[in-house]
Amino acid sequence: MKKTILALTTAVALLASCGGGEKKVPFEEVNVDYILKDSTIYGLCSNRSASDMLQLVTDGGDTVTINIATAREKNMIFGDYTLGDEMAVITTTDSTQAKMVINKTALLGNWVMQNPIDGSSEVGISLLKGGTAESIEQSSIIYKSWRLYNGMLQVIATRNDGIDVEEIYLYKIKELTENTLVLIDEDDELQEYTRQVIEEEEDLGIELDWGDEADYKI
Repeated sequence: MKKTILALTTAVALLASCGGGEKKVPFEEVNVDYILKDSTIYGLCSNRSASDMLQLVTDGGDTVTINIATAREKNMIFGDYTLGDEMAVITTTDSTQAKMVINKTALLGNWVMQNPIDGSSEVGISLLKGGTAESIEQSSIIYKSWRLYNGMLQVIATRNDGIDVEEIYLYKIKELTENTLVLIDEDDELQEYTRQVIEEEEDLGIELDWGDEADYKI
């Protein structure tokens, strides 16, 4: 996975208007939550949702009905949805029309790609319920958590270099289906993943003694 970093512990320059000029402001001195307030509506898909209408029971306990026809026309619906799915919706100011719809439940799982270094193995990320993230076959980077924020996937990780500094990876979602996740990083490069299928062998706890194979020829 290509890295996109915004280190919160680094003084990042923001431009602010001041007396007709421009002033550089350290990142940590800015109320980021105020400037980048998350305008997304989060909630569970209800049984009254339809192809062009999405009804949510929001995290705050309200029930809202949102028209998603325009979002569908503009291919801004990521992941199908069904009863009980966790959804994230960015709407117009009056909260009646959806501009973007993301199925948070569909994001859960193990997402892998061929190792970009030599293609010899699969590497990726595991997005777990509750916002926990884990690395898949990557020793140099440790994924810790994830969330959606203003329609973008935000992943927090640290490097396995002995320096415990958190880094933020931000991605736009380009495609989300049952088995495909395509992200765009801040360099406008695609990160294409497929869902990893974990096959579990059924263990019945029974050992069979077939004796002499010659006695069981068909």
